[in-house]
Amino acid sequence: MSAVPAAQPAPILSISNIEVIYDHVILVLRGVSLEVQEGQIVALLGANGAGKTTTLKAISNLLRAERGEVTKGQILYRGERIDRSNPSALVKRGICQVMEGRHCFQHLTVEENLLTGAYTRGAAWKMRGAGVKEELGRSTATSRASRSAATRSRAIPPVASSR
Repeated sequence: MSAVPAAQPAPILSISNIEVIYDHVILVLRGVSLEVQEGQIVALLGANGAGKTTTLKAISNLLRAERGEVTKGQILYRGERIDRSNPSALVKRGICQVMEGRHCFQHLTVEENLLTGAYTRGAAWKMRGAGVKEELGRSTATSRASRSAATRSRAIPPVASSR
């Protein structure tokens, strides 16, 4: 009797052979595929211009803002096609892109940034919120200490008056 291998569970995220084109003519990605299983951490590595950010923008559906589109392949999240979904609907499902280097909320701690991002998730996120606080407990203490020191060492710009 031979052992039958266990069936692999469906991936949380599946990108299948996508192609991305900007301005209807510039081919940026071709044949990109990857899968992310439950509990797995996946890194997307490559040189400048290799398509890392474009791949992430395809997942979060932010390509249209830059006149780009997924022209072939598909992107599935928990088995449902998302490459044509509204970006705000994706955020409500927990899919978003955190732009590197923009420092939108640089005055917030790591925990505060995550909770700010989770705000749109509503009651479902609040139920899991305590777990986030426990997981980040050690790192936020360090972050707060360094943030306090940074805040004390820099001048805070005045708020412009409307008068």
